[in-house]
Amino acid sequence: MSTSKIEWTEETWNPTTGCTKVSSGCKFCYAETMANRLKAMGTTGYENGFKFSLMPNRLEQPIKKKKATKYFVNSMSDLFHEEMPNEYLDKVMDVIDKTPRHIYQILTKREDRMFEYFSTRKIPKNIWLGITVENKKNGLPRIDRLRELDATIKFLSVEPLLEDLGREVNLKGIHWAIVGGESGHKARPMKKEWALNVKKHCDEQKTAFFFKQWGTWGMDGVKRSKKSNGRELEGKEWNAYPEYV
Repeated sequence: MSTSKIEWTEETWNPTTGCTKVSSGCKFCYAETMANRLKAMGTTGYENGFKFSLMPNRLEQPIKKKKATKYFVNSMSDLFHEEMPNEYLDKVMDVIDKTPRHIYQILTKREDRMFEYFSTRKIPKNIWLGITVENKKNGLPRIDRLRELDATIKFLSVEPLLEDLGREVNLKGIHWAIVGGESGHKARPMKKEWALNVKKHCDEQKTAFFFKQWGTWGMDGVKRSKKSNGRELEGKEWNAYPEYV
């Protein structure tokens, strides 16, 4: 568990590591690159590289944290991976239940497994459930699945945004949208118009909008460092969070 550099959370908690690709948004996965690097460095927990692995020794990390914290769960994996045993997932949820002082942000590209799991279990109030929306084909259907779940906060990670999502994006019941471009030397560019279109949908449907980054490609279409490209869209930063009590 570590303090996170991810702009929209505070810390990360990885009770599992590793994953497999399921859609075009996974093509240049940052977690895969990092996991393989950590394996080469001999880092504990990454002996298997990016192969899906349970990390039971990490389960109780949030219990030991007394300060109320916003956790991104499984920044290096997917909590609803096909190889995740329900019994282990139950243990993760038990930790979440025992720590109502924390907020747990859970993001997945496996919306069907998420829906199946929670169809027979109550979603803890301190969970924010999210899905990735990288394009129309893979991403938009995930929104409909997420909408069916009774989570306190439902959010979208529109990152990497690979195309314009179109004129009709139904955000009913969606509280938050995080938009960002792709990072890394093989990153695919994001156009300003695509990001602004998501913001337009958010503004019209009262969904909080958070612009995370441009990534490797700037607003001007020039490839440079992520830091140099900054986080401004239309001359300002957009850092809205959903209302949460």
